[in-house]
Amino acid sequence: MKEFFGFGGYQRPVEGYMSWQHLTFVTVLMVLMIASAVYLGRRNRSRSDQDKNKVLIITAILIDAFELFKIVLLCFRSGDPFDWLNNLPLFLCSIQLITIPLAAFTRGRLKESSLDFVLIFGVLGAVLGTYAAGNNYGSYPVLSFDNVVSGLTHSLAGFAALYIGFSGMVSMKKKNMPITFSILLGFCVAAFVANKLLDYNYMFLVSGDGTPYDILYNLVGGNAVLYPLLVVLLFILYITLFYFIYFLIQKKKSASAK
Repeated sequence: MKEFFGFGGYQRPVEGYMSWQHLTFVTVLMVLMIASAVYLGRRNRSRSDQDKNKVLIITAILIDAFELFKIVLLCFRSGDPFDWLNNLPLFLCSIQLITIPLAAFTRGRLKESSLDFVLIFGVLGAVLGTYAAGNNYGSYPVLSFDNVVSGLTHSLAGFAALYIGFSGMVSMKKKNMPITFSILLGFCVAAFVANKLLDYNYMFLVSGDGTPYDILYNLVGGNAVLYPLLVVLLFILYITLFYFIYFLIQKKKSASAK
C-alpha cells in the first residue's frame, strides 16, 4: 500500500506512455464508463427529472470526493500543506469538478448551461485525460495512486457527459450558449492568472507538458503569447463546432419527422 500511494517515491519502473499496460488500463476504464452510462441513461430516460438527477448527484459527490482525497494525500505525501495550489480545478478536465455539481444541484439556466458544458467537454476530457495523458503515464507506474485517481475522475466526467445524453437531460438551448462560453473563458482567465502567480501550467497554457498540446506548442515555437491564445481559440472552436453539429443533427431530425 505504501508503494501504491507513492510514499517515499515510486520504486517500480514506469511502464511508459502508450505502453500496453497504459492502454489496457485506460481502455478498461473507458469500457466501464460507456457501458454504465448507456445502461443507466437508457434505464432512466423515461423517468422523472428528479430520478434522472439522482445519478448526477452521486457522480458529483464521487468525483469531488476522489479529488479531495487526492489533494489531501498529496499534501501529506509531499509534506507541504500548500501543495493544493498545484491541484486547483483549472485544467479543462478538472473544470468538471465544478460543472458536474452545478449541473446536479442548481436549477434554471445555470443548470442547463452546466449540463451543456459537461456534455460538450466530458467525453473529450475523459479521452485526453487517459489515452493522451503522457504527463501522467510517462511519470508514474500505471497502477499507482496518481494514475488510478486521475483515471477515475476523468472517467466519471466522461460518464456524466454520456449519461446526460442517453438519459435525455440534454439542454443545448441557444439562449444558454453565452453562459456556456463564459464558463470556459472564465476558467481560462483564472488559469492564466494562476500560472503567472504560481509558476504552473494550468490549462496547459504554458506548454504541452507531454500531451497533444505539444503539437501546437512546437508549431508556434513555444511563443509565450501566441501559444496560449491559440489554445484558448482551440477550445472556442471546439465548443462552436459541437454546437453546430448538434443543431445540424436536430434540424435534420425535425425535417425527417415531418
